[in-house]
Amino acid sequence: MKKRKLLGALTMAAAITLSGCAAGDNEEAAPNNNQANNAEEEESHDGGHGDHSGMDMSGSGEVPEGLKEKENPTFEVGSTATITEAHMPGMEGAEATIVGAYETTVYSISYDPTDGGERVEDHKWIIHEEVKDAQEEPYEVGDEVEVDADHMEGMQGATATIDSAEETTVYMVDFTLTDSGEEVTNHKWVTESELSKEE
Repeated sequence: MKKRKLLGALTMAAAITLSGCAAGDNEEAAPNNNQANNAEEEESHDGGHGDHSGMDMSGSGEVPEGLKEKENPTFEVGSTATITEAHMPGMEGAEATIVGAYETTVYSISYDPTDGGERVEDHKWIIHEEVKDAQEEPYEVGDEVEVDADHMEGMQGATATIDSAEETTVYMVDFTLTDSGEEVTNHKWVTESELSKEE
């Protein structure tokens, strides 16, 4: 009986000590957690996706003025497709419903957010119609533009460098994140090469 009481007391003492350590560790570990998150973001940079931590995944469904709908797109409005490349966690492999299909030039960009956040590298995507006072001809790699899109905090009004440019079909899509089950509506943008037909 005494052994049981002693064992119980020791167990409680150990639990209290461990919980105290855990709390202390959490305070000190917070920067490390951020470092881990940053490492994940760095990995996504390596994959050319940029930091999407401040991204508003859902949109209003409104499209920029002058954006042309694609006639006979590969993925028709109302059809479904699989997202094959991720701009953010939980996106790759998700089933997407096509909301809109448009022909334009898409750009990946790097920029310093207007809200003072860390520089975003190789963000995918903005489209030609989301460049403020856009010229008629597509921009080229290395050109600087002012962004008129607000996909992420601090994006609108930022001066960005064009990292890549491609004339293609872009899609607005609805999908459910595979990791959290969160529903995303009117997401801008997914390119044709980032979708595959469902089998």
